[in-house]
Amino acid sequence: MKKIINTLFIICLFTSLVYSAVDSQWRGPNRDGKYPEQNLLKTWPAEGLKLLWEFEGLGDGHSSVSIANDKVYVNGSIKGAGTLFALDLSGKLLWKKAYVPEWSISYPGSRSTPTVVGKHVYLVSGKGVIYCLDANNGGKVWSLDYFKTFGGSNIEWGVAESPVVDGERVFITPGGKNAGIVALNRLTGKVIWKSKGHSESSAYCSPVIATHNNTRLLLTMTQKSIVCLNADTGELFWSHSHITDYDVNPNTPYYKNGFVYCTSGYGTGGVMLKLSEDGKSAKEVWTNKLLDSRFGAFIVYGGYIYGSGDRNRDWTCLDWKTGKSQYKSRELGKGNVIFADGMLYCYTEKGEMALVKPDPVKFNVVSVFRIRKGTGQHWAHTVIKDGRLYVRHGNALMVYSISQ
Repeated sequence: MKKIINTLFIICLFTSLVYSAVDSQWRGPNRDGKYPEQNLLKTWPAEGLKLLWEFEGLGDGHSSVSIANDKVYVNGSIKGAGTLFALDLSGKLLWKKAYVPEWSISYPGSRSTPTVVGKHVYLVSGKGVIYCLDANNGGKVWSLDYFKTFGGSNIEWGVAESPVVDGERVFITPGGKNAGIVALNRLTGKVIWKSKGHSESSAYCSPVIATHNNTRLLLTMTQKSIVCLNADTGELFWSHSHITDYDVNPNTPYYKNGFVYCTSGYGTGGVMLKLSEDGKSAKEVWTNKLLDSRFGAFIVYGGYIYGSGDRNRDWTCLDWKTGKSQYKSRELGKGNVIFADGMLYCYTEKGEMALVKPDPVKFNVVSVFRIRKGTGQHWAHTVIKDGRLYVRHGNALMVYSISQ
């Protein structure tokens, strides 16, 4: 009996480890930019938000923070060496761990936002190496080089996907005909399945998992396509042509009630697709080129899509059902956007941090101030957790109070 009980305990422990929930990842719990915070400020002081703490010394980087285990995880590149930092919730450095040479050519620095699941942190270097690290000390559990293992080659501005974890699996996008998308065992790094793809490279996109009529789908974008796979088996269900200048398709697809919306920059804009009942095919519903976000993503809220353009430079609102543009505004510079407690948080490439009320009639800016510290481009997406707004600008991380 004792042996049986011990066996059952081990099985339960292993199962809970494998299927533990994702604690923190790229663009929030569902990768849609929405954070489940409440009781946040609906207007900000004229002089800007209260700065709780700041940390400088992250090196080059465009990745966002992840917050879990009472730690703030963020990665950067110091003199070309990729480094994962762990800070406590007051901004004190707990430890830092070098992992691999980071991307150091055009727009150098980290790209991948860490994904935290229990005792593990998953991140991808710009050179295409996925790491599973110990969340307590940064020690390496396992790593795998995309291109040495699966063939193919890197892309012009370096791999930028933030790994998605689903149960026992972590997914990566090496690209190419032999291993377009791969599912790995997240505890060991062993291959679970490989999808051959259709001879397209990766395209800076961070995938998302969606459940459609009880089928688990993996949605992402590759070099010239929106693609949908069976997340359990790797079977390619469909692909839809989506071509941009320089093969840049970084924005995570958005799934809702049988529809998928994707958009990209350089004037390409977005497309709404309707899935078949079994998810194995998709047809185009509408297109709109105005919201051509390059990598600033978008927010879906109240039957509308909010975001900024790239080549078009306008902040705009689209009707979810028809794709009709409700308005366009250049009150702020173009940038990225997240959402919490009924408000949009817009962080622009000019360094403006703005609070915007979602409104299908006009671009309703409530408050704005400027981020003056940090280095390089204002590209990292902001994060909200426990009444705090985390703003990463290259070498610096600023944390502001936004709770009422």
